[in-house]
Formats: sequence, C-alpha cells, structure tokens
Amino acid sequence: MAEVFESPLISVRSDHGRRRTHSINDPELDIAYESGNMAFDIPTSYEDADEQLREINRRKRWQLNYQEAAIFLQEGENNDKYYTHPHSHDALPAYEVAHNRWFYALDFVAALLVLGLALCERPAVSYLSLPVGVHGSLELLGLLILSLDLGIRIKWLGWRTCLRHKRTVIKATTLFIMGIEAIVVLVRQTNHFRVTRALRPLFLIHSHYCRGVRRISRQVLQSMPPILDMIFLLLFFMLIFSILGFYLLSQIDNNSYFKTIQDSFVSLFILLTTANFPDVMMPAYATSPFYSLFFIVYLSLELYFVMNLLLAVVYDTFLNLEKVKIRSLFFHKREGCQHAFKLVTTKQNCSTLSVRHFVGMMRFFRPNRETRDYYLMFKSLNTSKTGGITLDEFYRVFEISSLQWKLKNDDSLWSSNFRHPCNIIFKLLNRFVNWKWFDYFIYLVIACNFLWILIETINLSINAVNVKSYDFTASWTSIVFVCIYSVEAILKILGKGPHLYFTSGWDLFDFLVTVISVIGVLLEILDDSFYYIIVLRPFRLLRLFKIKRRYRDVLGTLFVLFSRLTSLAVVIIMVYYFFAVIGMEMFLNVDLRNCCKNTSMADYYRFDSKNQQGYYLNNFDNILRSGVTLFELTVVNNWFIIMEGYAQGMSEWTRIYFMLFYIVMMVVMNIVVAFVLESFLFRINYRRTMDVDDIEDHGLYNVEISMSEEERDMCERPHAWLTGAHISTTANLEGSQMPYVYRGERFRSKEDFSLRMYSDELQTWIEEEKAKRREAICEMEQMRQRLSRPNSRNYEDTIEDDLDFDPDASRS
Repeated sequence: MAEVFESPLISVRSDHGRRRTHSINDPELDIAYESGNMAFDIPTSYEDADEQLREINRRKRWQLNYQEAAIFLQEGENNDKYYTHPHSHDALPAYEVAHNRWFYALDFVAALLVLGLALCERPAVSYLSLPVGVHGSLELLGLLILSLDLGIRIKWLGWRTCLRHKRTVIKATTLFIMGIEAIVVLVRQTNHFRVTRALRPLFLIHSHYCRGVRRISRQVLQSMPPILDMIFLLLFFMLIFSILGFYLLSQIDNNSYFKTIQDSFVSLFILLTTANFPDVMMPAYATSPFYSLFFIVYLSLELYFVMNLLLAVVYDTFLNLEKVKIRSLFFHKREGCQHAFKLVTTKQNCSTLSVRHFVGMMRFFRPNRETRDYYLMFKSLNTSKTGGITLDEFYRVFEISSLQWKLKNDDSLWSSNFRHPCNIIFKLLNRFVNWKWFDYFIYLVIACNFLWILIETINLSINAVNVKSYDFTASWTSIVFVCIYSVEAILKILGKGPHLYFTSGWDLFDFLVTVISVIGVLLEILDDSFYYIIVLRPFRLLRLFKIKRRYRDVLGTLFVLFSRLTSLAVVIIMVYYFFAVIGMEMFLNVDLRNCCKNTSMADYYRFDSKNQQGYYLNNFDNILRSGVTLFELTVVNNWFIIMEGYAQGMSEWTRIYFMLFYIVMMVVMNIVVAFVLESFLFRINYRRTMDVDDIEDHGLYNVEISMSEEERDMCERPHAWLTGAHISTTANLEGSQMPYVYRGERFRSKEDFSLRMYSDELQTWIEEEKAKRREAICEMEQMRQRLSRPNSRNYEDTIEDDLDFDPDASRS
C-alpha cells in the first residue's frame, strides 16, 4: 500500500492506486467521534511526528469502525443481543467465521445428521439400520462439528459473555452429556437407555437457518405462564369431579370407569377429549337418568367453557406477545442504529453522517452492491436535502437498505424500450391481459373444465368402471382446455413481463398448475396410467375465490403464512421427535398382540387374520412408527385404546406419558389456532385501518430518487471522491428536471405492515422511551450531586455516552 505525504496537504494513494490530495484538517479524514471495540487500541495522537503512520492508523480505525457499525446493524436486524458484540479486533476473525454462510451450512448439516441418526440407531428402521460403531462414529463427528460453533463463540465472546447467553449454555451442556454418551456407546459397542437423544432438536433450533423456528419456540415459552394457569384450573376441576364421580358412581354394578379414584380421573381425562363418550356414561345412565346431569355439567364446564377460555387466553397472550415483539424489535433496531451512527460520524460533525462514511459502512452491511446503489440509499434517507444524514433519518436504514434499484423507464411496461412496432404490440397485449372480461372468460373456461371432469367422474362411478383397466387416453376436450390455459400463461408473461408475472403469487400459482396440466396431458398421450395427475387441474378453481373479498382474505392469509406455518410445522415435528424418542426408550420390545385379555380392549389387540383393526401396529418400534402413533394420539379419536394397551401390557404409570403428550399437543395446537387467527384478523384490521381494498395493494414498497449528471458520473467513476454537496445544490430541482430517475423496490414484510398499522402508537412509544432516557439522566445527575464529584461537565458527557446516543436531544 503506497502513500505519499506532502505538508500541509496529504497526497493519498487509494487502494486502487489513484492519487488524491486532501487537507490534513479535512473533516472527511478526521478521526471518528467514537472508537469502537475493534479500534480502541490503535493510536490516535495527532502529535505523532510520523504523518504517514498517523494516516495509516486513521484509515485502519475507519475501516474497523465501518465493519463494527455494520455488525451493530446486523445485530439489530437479526435481533441478536448486543452484549454478544465482538469485544476487540482480535475477536473479529472468530466472529467472521461464525457468521460465514458456509459455516452456517456446516452447522445446519451437522444438526440434521445428529437428528437423523434416530433412523439408524436402536430401534432402527429395518432398511436403514447401521452397526453401532458406524452410527456412534457419525454421532461423535456431528457433535464435534457442532462443538466448533461453541469453541468459536468462546473465542469471540469470552467465557463470561458465553455464560450469560442461555442458549449457548444449554447447547454446551447438551453437547457435553451427549458426547460422553457417544463415547460410552463406542467403547461398549452396544446401545443403552438414552433418553437424552430427545434433546437433539435443540441443535437444529440453535442453527442459523431455523431462526423462525427459534422465534416461535420463544413465543411458545413466553406464553406458557398464563397457559399453565388455565391448565392447572382445568386439572383442578377434573380432580374435583373425579372425587365426586368416585363417591357417586363407584358402587354401580358393571361400571369399571369409576371403581377407584385413579380410574375416575383417567375416565374424566379421556372424557375431556370426548373419545369415550357416551360409553363412559351409559352404565350410570342405565341405573338412573339423573346421573346424566353429572356428565352434562362436567362437559359443559370443562369442554365448552374452560377449554374455550384456554383458547381465548392463548390468543390474547399470543396477540400481546406479537405487539411486544414488534415494539421490542423496533427499539432494538433503533439501538443498533445509535451504536452504528456514533462509529461513522466525525468529531468535527458528530450530528450528521457523510456520504463517504455511509458508503464505507454499507460495503460491509450490504456487500456486493454498486456505489450508485449506496448513494441512492443515502439520498433516499437524506430527506432534509442537506447532504448529511441525521440520526432520525438514519433510523430508516433497514427500510431502505434492502431496496433493489434500477433505472426507471418512461413507461412502467417492461416492453417500453422495445423498438417500434413491437412496443405498441406488447402495450396492447398488456391492456388485453388486464382486461376484466379476459379474466371472466378464463373463469368460465375453468368452470366448464371442472364440470366436464365432474360429469366424467360421475359416469365412471355410476357405471362401476374399474379405474385401473379404463382407457384414460387424453381426449380432444382435455387437450383444448390445456391449450387455453397455456395460451393464457404465455399471453400474461408477454403482456405483464416475466418479472411482474413470476413475482405475483396468483400468477405463479396459475403457472405451476398449468405446467402440471401440460405434463399430465403429455403423459396421458404416452401412457394412460398417468391420468391421476390431471386431477390437479380443478385446483385452478381457487382463482375464482379472488372475486369475493372474504375468500381472498382466507387464501391470502394462507399464502402469506406459508413460510411462518413452515416454521410452526417444524416446531410440531420437534415436539413429535422429543416424545417419539422417549416412547422408543420406554416401550421398546413391548408386544401388544393379544394383550388386554378379559377387558373391553381385547378385541382391538387380538392378533389373527380376521381382525382388521390391528391396534397392536400402533407401536414405538422405530422413529417412523412412533411418529404415526403420536399422530393418532394427536387426532384423539380412540387414542385412549392405545394408552390402555400400554397400561395393561406394561404399567399403569405409562398413562402419564400419553396424558402429558395430549396436554402438550393441546397447548401447541391452540397456539397454531391463535397464530392463524391473529394473521387473518391482522389482514382484516389492516385493510380497515389503512382504508385499502386489499393488503396486497401495499405489498410492494418503492422509492423513486432522481440523479443529476454530476451525481451519476461521481458514482460511476472508480475512485471519485464521494460527497453530499450535489444533494444540497439540487434540492430545489424537481424530479422531471433531473436526467435520471431510479426506482427502488422490495416486498413488505409482516413487520412493515405492523409498523404501518401501529404508526400512531409508534410516536407514543418513542416519547415514552425518550422520557425514560431523560429520567435516567436526571437520576444519574442526582447521584453525581450526592457524591459531590468535581468536573461536572465531563461527568455529564460520560452520562450521555453511557446512554443511547441522540445528538439532537442529548444536550437538552
């Protein structure tokens, strides 16, 4: 790195070798307002006689401040704790490794490997079984890879910070226990009772790619206190009715449901799921019709009141947590902006951020972008048109930094730059595909296609045709319908443009179904056994639901929730995995064939060729069968038959396992219902609050920024000196007077919609936060006065530095 210095000017050779000359007192080259953790030990003295060394140190400090400011923004965006921030530039290599995408992938694959070993270990799936030495070695390898993340975290954070991070402590403890168990398995060359395998999902939840799963898991845990209160109330009433049922019904002949207090409680627990009703009531009802009042009151109280109250509590808790989460994330991002802002402003001007330092920071925060994109971000943030960003303007950096910029055409059509007459043809084509009667024609075709398939299916059913032997060769009617669908897709792609077409959820859905329909017809022509694929075509009828707003909200909620529902599904699978492993360890080698003799359950478990029920198949012989058994327990229809089979075949205490699983899944499924309700009602409330016909009308966030010829030349020249002077000089010019107009676009997230809907409350939240800060300043000032410390002005500056930085309010 070659640099030449000439006093009183510094001639600096850039990283690319081009010479630039600036004054030593240039504020753009002045030292930062604050040194970050990474640059605190680099000398800053201006009295150093070696000007070259001083300049090198200053540039190192700026580069480290840029990188640390970007890290603060990443921590704000990812909702990471700020106390996990790198404490020095020595910790930076470990931090970069831990946040490398390849390391993320390696950690994720290792978590999946350890999780998938349940398929190969005892009791293994028959065709996936591995020797003890092989799966033990694979487990140890996976645990070692997962330990790498732990070691890097200790290097980057230090022991004290790691011990404060609960998730890291839990992972370390689990790794230690499982590592010892894996070594024991390898030494003994045999498996043993290992219920700790149920904790393996923790590694997957801890991985970077399961952040959504982690957030939902955190919400579930945070909502547990009020839910546990309701469950306690539910079980308390159940216990009261169990005692009452024992005294009232235990003396009735042939009534095995209430013989003991234990039988009474188990019977009423099953009755809560209605799986044994009215069987549980009939012996008492046969004795006296008045005994039915006991069951009516119990079900009315427990099933219809307390259970619905539980759902209401879950929904209210979930709704409050959503709002608290939005507020917490909002202020978390603001705090990250405050930390970053201090690091990239200069001592000569600590209240505004220049273009040069903004671009330097954004190269780390949003890499692989052009200088023009960074300048457009800066200009869109600088609403005051002063050429420098204030902290209040900088708060919008998360909103602007994800925009994708492109030069705006005179026409919004993708074909506007085509040569004549092609541009005219495509413009007319765009009008045609957006014509409402074109949509109505397609809806009519879809309805006719559906009626044709329905009539053909009814005829086959009435005539008792054997589907396997029927000739399903594609008919001309089927080919015509598919051709119409294909022409529709081609016209829309050409008229709307590929980008607009394939970014529309409904158009993408239509395209996928059309492709499946074309493949189906081709396979029908080649081999009529592929006819079953054509039954997917009626799913295009879902497009008809767009006509009615209520149906549009329902299906729109499904599309929007798909990614979040995926995270919720992973949480449910992790719960299944946990109970499946415990079930395999508890019920291994339990044979239910011909069990429960001399009981009402005997017929369900009778093992012979005539018995078609075969409840003995509901076992825990491997992880896959365990999953099927747990799903049957989730559905709750006849779930108590499975429970009673293991209670009779093993021990009555096994009922605790099944009851606990039911309670856990009841809570999880209630959270699923609350999750869907909240998302659906949010769409309705947003539409009413923002007075829009559909939430998709606000789905695309876009910004238009004008650029002068000088600004564009500055951004395109490789080594140009970036300055905000052009912004202030062109502040009075209208967009039409600028030669270049750029449009930045991105899709709004659920958080964006929430902040828009809660915009009035946001100001209240900000005022409350400022009031808390002023109160903290007053308290510290009173402490200073009590301690009678000298040099009060310096102490006041220390107080302001300890608090969240706000250059506009800190001197008030």
